[in-house]
Amino acid sequence: MEISVNHLKRCDLVTITGRIDHLTTPELVDAFNSIQKGGTFRIIVDLSQVDFISSAGWWALINAQKVSKQYNRGEVVLVGLQPQIRSSMDLVGIGQYFKQYSDTLQAVGSF
Repeated sequence: MEISVNHLKRCDLVTITGRIDHLTTPELVDAFNSIQKGGTFRIIVDLSQVDFISSAGWWALINAQKVSKQYNRGEVVLVGLQPQIRSSMDLVGIGQYFKQYSDTLQAVGSF
């Protein structure tokens, strides 16, 4: 898994490539913690290059969402979900916790 973080004017864009599983989730958690400790709580997560997310990965996203939404500071939104990722999200039952957009421009505009 590779993670890149781009600091935009209104939010941070986290682009993930590869698999998010129990081995790679700690790296994702560290990335979210670093962003949020830096004072940014509006986060776009681009999952267009992700082909698998385990339950550990979903928990990392849910925890980042909880921290971002605390005190109405922001939120985590998802971009570019592949069909298998959307199915996994539906299976876990967390679709209602995240706004989802088809492209990054729409997601940035939501902030």
